[in-house]
Amino acid sequence: MEDEALAGIAGGLYAKPMEDFVAARTAAAKDAAGLDKELGAAVRALPKPSVAAWAVNMLSVHRPDVLAELADLGGRMREAQSSLDAGALRELGRERRTLLAAAVETARSVAKENGRGLSDAVAGDVEETLRALTADEGAAAAVRSGRLLTALSADGMNTVDLEGVVAVPSALPPAAPPARPAATADRKPRTTTAGTARAKPDRPRLEAVRQTPRPASPPALEKAKAALAEAQAAEADAAQAARELQDQADQVRTDIAELMQEAAELRARLRGVDERLERSRKMLAATTAEAKQAVRAADKAERTAMLAQERVLRLAQLQQSGH
Repeated sequence: MEDEALAGIAGGLYAKPMEDFVAARTAAAKDAAGLDKELGAAVRALPKPSVAAWAVNMLSVHRPDVLAELADLGGRMREAQSSLDAGALRELGRERRTLLAAAVETARSVAKENGRGLSDAVAGDVEETLRALTADEGAAAAVRSGRLLTALSADGMNTVDLEGVVAVPSALPPAAPPARPAATADRKPRTTTAGTARAKPDRPRLEAVRQTPRPASPPALEKAKAALAEAQAAEADAAQAARELQDQADQVRTDIAELMQEAAELRARLRGVDERLERSRKMLAATTAEAKQAVRAADKAERTAMLAQERVLRLAQLQQSGH
């Protein structure tokens, strides 16, 4: 069975929507078994990824540029760490925070487009995995393979634990082995019982997931200094953010005081308007009552005038008839 063939099938499976994985794996295993039973069994044994790993795989398939940008940043950060350049680490730390935030939002969007929303907890695992990508070349190889099985984690001091984190790790380009020191008189090769010299085999640590040779690890003190520089950069950023937030809080307090004063003035004006309104209502009621009385008086006067006119007419007629 060729690892490349299994890796190709796995790449197609891990690029599918999360809910389609099991059915697609079953179909792929059946097809592969028709050609090679061993390959079919290997396909059937491919693990289903965690949601966070699946989301990162979606980035690898649909937005590889995001992972490439983070991987480039990781290389620059390792260079700054090896040279103990605190200023560069501060700038790169800020850049990483910005890129990680943008990458997580992109992962949310791509995951949603492929039928799955990401909870805040899963988004946190995605961010931690992408952070590991920037911290470790082996992690970068695993993440960018598109066959990630579980989330990664990095503490900035130790290499990322890559055991069982990627499907078909042997299909990734192996790293070149580290240079061996020359043999000395104090260090002799082992011999078998037959007297033949035989070198003790080295136990590889997931060499298959290394895309490029890992540089020699700096001494623990240098790692600690680099981590300290990065922590100090993060502390400075946090202090600056705290100052900016405090300034914003002070401004909000000022705005609140001004609004409270304006509200008090408006309430005073409203009380004055309410008082004028009440006086106007009373005046309207009184005027309405007077108007009704005036109307009744006018009606009465009109009737009196009509009666007087009628009397005048009658008297005039009587006077004329008397002649």
